[in-house]
Amino acid sequence: MTTNPDPSVAPLMPGSPLLQFEPLHEGVLIKRYKRFLADVRLNDGSEVTVHCANTGPMTGVLIPGQRVRLRYAPSPKRKLAWTWEQAEVPGSDGSLCWVGVNTALPNRLIRSAIEAGCLTTELGPIASIRAEVPYGRNKRSRIDLLLQPSDGAEDPRPIYVEVKNTTWTEGSLALFPDTVTERGQKHLQELMDVVPEARAVLVPCLSRPDVTAFAPGDSADPRYGELFRQALDAGVEVLPCSFTFQADQVCWTGLRAVKRSQ
Repeated sequence: MTTNPDPSVAPLMPGSPLLQFEPLHEGVLIKRYKRFLADVRLNDGSEVTVHCANTGPMTGVLIPGQRVRLRYAPSPKRKLAWTWEQAEVPGSDGSLCWVGVNTALPNRLIRSAIEAGCLTTELGPIASIRAEVPYGRNKRSRIDLLLQPSDGAEDPRPIYVEVKNTTWTEGSLALFPDTVTERGQKHLQELMDVVPEARAVLVPCLSRPDVTAFAPGDSADPRYGELFRQALDAGVEVLPCSFTFQADQVCWTGLRAVKRSQ
């Protein structure tokens, strides 16, 4: 699908709503199991089984007894009507904050941020956006977003954007990955391969507002950290984007700093 962002739209200011939706339902997490499933006790006392799109370890955000928010969307095409969207966790300052845990959302968030002008300064004016475009060695991978700059852009090269959902933290430092990821390692190598004929941009989607910087999770995946630093040296750009999660909307929080190591 191709989108033509409207260049006349003023860039979205930090704190402004980026996505709005029907209010989510709240409950308390009982347990997560079989990677894709979790049991939640809703505020009315009933218990439901929900789909968990995040199949990773969810380090630091998987806390039985914590409050969670769910989306209810019954459909004959779905086995489960409930989806786990957000989790309330201790923030970097000790106060509670909501974190987005649905790994199906970050691509949509980053695309919306680009369309809303949040990254115009960093990316330049964008004429079109395409999703899941084949690329890489033997075209066996798909880039999350492929951007085509507008006519007359200072840098006319296409922009390959790889998005990574990021919820693990150490204090105010956001980290990715929280486990060994051969897929993530491959993505870094493929981003390096498109430079300099195209721009390559890694976008850590910081699905929480309490962080001030991003770094590779060296302690979880040392190889990823090595490739991350190689990618920086090779010209891959890194744009950590932070968001605030509420019961009925997600707000743009702004860009965060990049650190080379944990």
